[in-house]
Amino acid sequence: MAISYMTEEGYKKMMEEIAYLETVKRAEISRQIAEARDKGDLSENAEYDAAKEAQGMLEMKISQLKDKVANARLIDDSKLNTHTVQILNKVKIKNTKNNATMEYMLVSESEANLKEGKIAVNTPIGKGLLGKKVGDVVEIQVPSGVMTFEVIDISI
Repeated sequence: MAISYMTEEGYKKMMEEIAYLETVKRAEISRQIAEARDKGDLSENAEYDAAKEAQGMLEMKISQLKDKVANARLIDDSKLNTHTVQILNKVKIKNTKNNATMEYMLVSESEANLKEGKIAVNTPIGKGLLGKKVGDVVEIQVPSGVMTFEVIDISI
């Protein structure tokens, strides 16, 4: 699995989710399996099959989260600068076609959340902005075509 970069906040959230899944959700599913098993013949018991499938999905999710945590590299906030766009920077950009301005924070894929204005560095826009300076105009290939943005501001 590839190395993923994340903030300390994102790392803590992921660890809390793992703890919740392992303690609370595992116990719930075990209880569901036990209840279904008590109902008799397992060969025709849909509840038992559904609970076992849910258990498999839960274990897969826990495994994936643990892999991400194992391959995570925490980013040191003190080493960030605003000379060029890099991960954890807030970037204000202007669409040169319609003059709309947007502000995004570049984060790792696991922390991306468009509602919070956080986009992953491995998205087309994220990749296109990395390394750019204030005033740079960049053309980025997105699924709907080519978009042109001007970097207006870089902050932390």
